Amino acid sequence: MTSPPPADDADTSAAAPPRTRGPYAKGVARRREILDRAIEVFAQRGAEGTSLRAIAREIGVSHAALTHYFASREDLLVEVYREAERQVNERESDTGDITAAESMAASAYRNHAVPGLVQLYSSLVASALEPGHPEATAFATERFTRVRRNVTAHVRRDQRAGRVRADLDPAAVATLIIAASDGLQTQHLLDASAPQTEAHALLVDLLTPRD
Repeated sequence: MTSPPPADDADTSAAAPPRTRGPYAKGVARRREILDRAIEVFAQRGAEGTSLRAIAREIGVSHAALTHYFASREDLLVEVYREAERQVNERESDTGDITAAESMAASAYRNHAVPGLVQLYSSLVASALEPGHPEATAFATERFTRVRRNVTAHVRRDQRAGRVRADLDPAAVATLIIAASDGLQTQHLLDASAPQTEAHALLVDLLTPRD
């Protein structure tokens, strides 16, 4: 649910794939087209309770074409979220001088415009906690590890710059920021009157050094 965190210098997960030619390149392009269309559809309504065949109809491809590129409904949903995240990461890689907590808050506000993707993310994480969902489990486990690593690196930079209290463990701060961001966005989906802005501001204030 949190948008892509500021990338660690050593993180190459968002690196562009090598250029290819011929039929393989066409297949990659076709898969990307399907994902782009699916992102548009899911951004507003999510994909809960929708079969793979119904998804194929809605995004304008045959069921056979969809299953050619994606082994299962869950595989498609995982790849839709990964691609949406990659696209955001490309557009907004520069976080400027804001802190990790402020960056996550900004991501949460941007996500208000794509409630379906927030719902999709929440569904994948919920599925990851249940047996029999290997794609969702692998996705959520890898993503939390990567986001936590990158946010921890951002927190360390904030501490060196004097923007975050130096007496706090960076990994613990990162874990708290992620939990707050995900939880507040879930509350916003259920009740838009929840004081999300005030809660984010409170977290930033609690992490700010006192003179």
